[in-house]
Amino acid sequence: MLFLLGATALAPRVAHADAQPGAVHRIGMLSSFSTADTAPWNQAFRNGLRELGWTEGKNIHIEYRHADGKDDRLPALAAELVGLRVDVIVAAVTPDALAAKRATRTIPIVMAGASDPIAVGLVENLARPGGNITGLSRMTAELAGKRLELLKEMVPGLSRVAVLWNPQSATSTLAWKELQQPARQLGIRLHSLEVRSGNDLDSAFVDAARACVGALFIGSDPVFFSNLRRIAGLAARNRLPSIFHVTEYTDAGGLVAYGPDRADIFRRAAAFVDKVLKGANPGDLPVEQPTKLELVINRKTAKEIGLTIPQNVLFRADRVIE
Repeated sequence: MLFLLGATALAPRVAHADAQPGAVHRIGMLSSFSTADTAPWNQAFRNGLRELGWTEGKNIHIEYRHADGKDDRLPALAAELVGLRVDVIVAAVTPDALAAKRATRTIPIVMAGASDPIAVGLVENLARPGGNITGLSRMTAELAGKRLELLKEMVPGLSRVAVLWNPQSATSTLAWKELQQPARQLGIRLHSLEVRSGNDLDSAFVDAARACVGALFIGSDPVFFSNLRRIAGLAARNRLPSIFHVTEYTDAGGLVAYGPDRADIFRRAAAFVDKVLKGANPGDLPVEQPTKLELVINRKTAKEIGLTIPQNVLFRADRVIE
């Protein structure tokens, strides 16, 4: 009997919305980023919910918690959402999902773009995640090699690339490891630039200049996303062709971005929330991969640093900023 009670206590809690007409369900949104940074993604999420019949103030209420680039705040923010007894937690990126997992083993968690949920220990496998977590993976580590190939295509004779990564971040560390093999295959030597906070950026670029690198690869981490404009400016001043995984980087003046469409991922996350609120067990919902990848090139920045983007690369771009 004690075993049965324990198993029940650890089972994911489901809302069964259809069984509660008129009920207002609480959704917790946990993000490493700021309110302004996540505004377009959150809007895409709300749009996705609206398409499925969920409207704020009518049948759902959303509690937003933002760490503003300070991951050490995530445990407390996750605990707040658990204390509010939300029906589901939506985690924006890997650190958020990990914080949510540590905070609860019963409230369903929907990932809106974790990098490699198996490698970082969020789920057991993609087909049957198990536990209380499901959602979408951004394939950040897997796409790292593709970004390195793009740099090689754009920069003639490229042989040395500086990599901004955060050794305190599971996602960033995974991407650094994933880069090693494609770098060897492409004949590129990687130069490590460890950055744990925005305070490390200036010294990192001084190090890159001393190492005479030919380009910059920016790893996936909230520290880098929170400093997009600053990194783009430093790369331009040092005339370093650079690549990141989010299109906000090119909009901020960065050279190239290649990765999943984040707005599309958040819109699709709404479908997972819909299923959970209707009683689905998150552990039975397969984790999905991105279906829409974007290549955005800032041609204005290319001209400023004296780089000519090859036509075959421009033709593949989903958007070119002139």
